[in-house]
Amino acid sequence: MPIASMFAIYFLFFFLCLFVVLPFGVRTADEAGVEKIKGQADSAPAHFSVGRTALKTGLIAAIPTGLFLLNYYQGWITRDLFDGVMVWLGAPQLPN
Repeated sequence: MPIASMFAIYFLFFFLCLFVVLPFGVRTADEAGVEKIKGQADSAPAHFSVGRTALKTGLIAAIPTGLFLLNYYQGWITRDLFDGVMVWLGAPQLPN
């Protein structure tokens, strides 16, 4: 697999994990005990660190990327595995 494809897969997992990580550890202005700015939404975070969130997301995204690449090279889960499931569901078999 080309290195550019590996980076593309990593960034797909990165942005998927980003949306999972974003809601954790966020404190609103009321919870943090700081004054709200005029027009600020009640649910807006009081303090948000882009760098820390990106670092956490990057480390978490490395895990599924590594598992994906290991599966790609080791062949743990292949198309043949799903052929048996499709037959069990009653779908017609596809030609090889």
